[in-house]
Amino acid sequence: MKTENIRNVAILGHQGSGKTSLVESLAFTSGLIKAKGEVSKKDTISDYTIEEQKRGSSVQTSVIPLRYLDHKINLLDIPGNDDFISEAIGVIGTIKGAVLVIDASVGVQVGTIKHYKLLKKKGVPTFIFVNKMDKEDIDFESVLSEIREKLGNEVISFCYPLGHEKSFDGFANAVDLKAHIYNGKECVEAEIYPDKRAKILELHNTIVEEVAKTDDALLEKFFNGEEFSMKEIRDSLRKGVLSGELTPLIVGSAEKNIGIHTLLNMFISYLPNPNDLKPLAALDENEKEKIVPTSVDEPFSAYVFKTIVDPYTGVINIIKVCSGVLHVGDEVYVNGETQKVSMLYEMKGKELNAVNEIIAGDIGAITRLEKVASGDTLSSPKSITIFKPVKYPTAVIFKAIILDNKNDESKLGPALSKMQLEDPALEVKRNNETKQLLLGGLSESHIAYALEKLKNVYKINLTTEKMKIIYRESIKGTAEGDGRYIKQSGGSGFYGVVKMRFEPAEENSFDEEVFGGAVPKNYFPAVEKGFFEALQSGLLAGFPVIGVKGVLVDGKYHAVDSNEQAFKMAGILAFKDAYMKCKPIILEPIMRIKINADSMYTGNILSDLNTRRARIQNIEEKEHGTQEIEALIPEAEIVDYVTKLKSLTQASGFFNREFEGYEELPANLKDKVIAENKLN
Repeated sequence: MKTENIRNVAILGHQGSGKTSLVESLAFTSGLIKAKGEVSKKDTISDYTIEEQKRGSSVQTSVIPLRYLDHKINLLDIPGNDDFISEAIGVIGTIKGAVLVIDASVGVQVGTIKHYKLLKKKGVPTFIFVNKMDKEDIDFESVLSEIREKLGNEVISFCYPLGHEKSFDGFANAVDLKAHIYNGKECVEAEIYPDKRAKILELHNTIVEEVAKTDDALLEKFFNGEEFSMKEIRDSLRKGVLSGELTPLIVGSAEKNIGIHTLLNMFISYLPNPNDLKPLAALDENEKEKIVPTSVDEPFSAYVFKTIVDPYTGVINIIKVCSGVLHVGDEVYVNGETQKVSMLYEMKGKELNAVNEIIAGDIGAITRLEKVASGDTLSSPKSITIFKPVKYPTAVIFKAIILDNKNDESKLGPALSKMQLEDPALEVKRNNETKQLLLGGLSESHIAYALEKLKNVYKINLTTEKMKIIYRESIKGTAEGDGRYIKQSGGSGFYGVVKMRFEPAEENSFDEEVFGGAVPKNYFPAVEKGFFEALQSGLLAGFPVIGVKGVLVDGKYHAVDSNEQAFKMAGILAFKDAYMKCKPIILEPIMRIKINADSMYTGNILSDLNTRRARIQNIEEKEHGTQEIEALIPEAEIVDYVTKLKSLTQASGFFNREFEGYEELPANLKDKVIAENKLN
């Protein structure tokens, strides 16, 4: 296989639009499989995990390699569920071809728009496949109008459905003016129905007009009334598709294999081969920019865009070879070290078929590499290359997880680590203050899926509880406190007396202003240690205390009974004596969030944020009619925000979050927080 004969094509669309069924039809038509599987029968090649078969929908990306007309077409079946958007993000950065599947009976859905915007943002040439045209009462003109209204006028129908009355028999290709009619078993070439010929010619003329716009010479030819050759039409259409100025739309039925041959031919005719792509930008070992052409003659480099953990095979890294050729037995540089490649594979769903090499532009899999994950770069040790990793969405909702069986504790850590390798949007962190183990995800259902997988794959049962917010305490005033730790009962005792001043500061610190040796210098570290230990638990609700400067100003010591322990305890007691006189306050964590949503929902979002004590920092217009709203908001106010945002934006909005700092909790909320968190 040559690089120029490879096509890498992502299959995307809203959940339930028929992506997996389309992949089955493409695989069957190309000869990869002898019989089509069905989602309902749980026997498709791309939905093979327990979770996918139970749900009846994809939850992870599958790679399906087809051979068709001397070309290799790598199909990547991507989940339509928004909980797994990281799968689409990981793949779209590595491919330059996509099919957006739309259910004709439903039309443009939220997932359709999200995926199309993502494809346009990344500059991926895209086809639209209007699926399920064989369902009853489909009004194609209405569907097409909605698609152009919501996705853009660059969408041009290359096909038009044919049928008598309300039946769907097939379609006419408006490019070559050939009809393809379903005869009950397969699609065959036929004559265009007489009553549809005028409409098809009208559509053909629209396409010819678009062709004329791509080149001045063609535009002149068009105005002179000269006809274009089929080669001129196809070459110009390809140019428009590659530039993103045209998005071809075709119609069909994955269930009946209508439109499948046309789609396969369009992959070859209109999508770029890897040699068509601009050279990739990367860094060398000195972090200097370098350019990487997609050619077998260049040094080897590859990007890991997906990681799977198989219970038998172990960690499988799915790679796109960006340059050169990778052979079994080669050494590769990754994450600062060199490793030897012992096995290479071509993936077909869950099947791993061993191969000897993977060439530039192709997709394959590699096993037995240590500490390699999605986002990593493999390259020749003689020409080190590092590609910029994809930025995945951050977890926006957290749940504390609790083991049903304490004996599973040793299994939980390794299981969660493996799941994070597979899903970069999952986050796991242990909060030592609240003693909670937190699992973060993109939504409630995303976390529920993770728990389901822990049960099915790793045999670990868990329950969840609400995440506790981590507050802090601080002071607004200055006060002095006395600390006396004296225990003398004969023999060696304890004697430590200090006077300390406590005042607000940018960060916790210790100083001394002792005169005349009231406290010997060798005890200063002990007082400091006691002060910092006391800061671990404030007297309002037991939260750690921040923003305090402790100053040792005076004290007393005993020549025999004084020791470090006594002065450490005296430092603690001085802090407790002064703390409530320093006007103590509760501080709450503040998060910086960035919300992306259609402009039409901005008013609703801002109104809701206002009820959550948010402070708007910026509103920025983004591409395709969306806005990004940046705000500072208390973490306590966004525990459930992902669910609310979906409700406000009809599931189209999303947000990221990051910790900003701590701010004083309003007085009207202080007593409630203290009551909920007061340590006994």
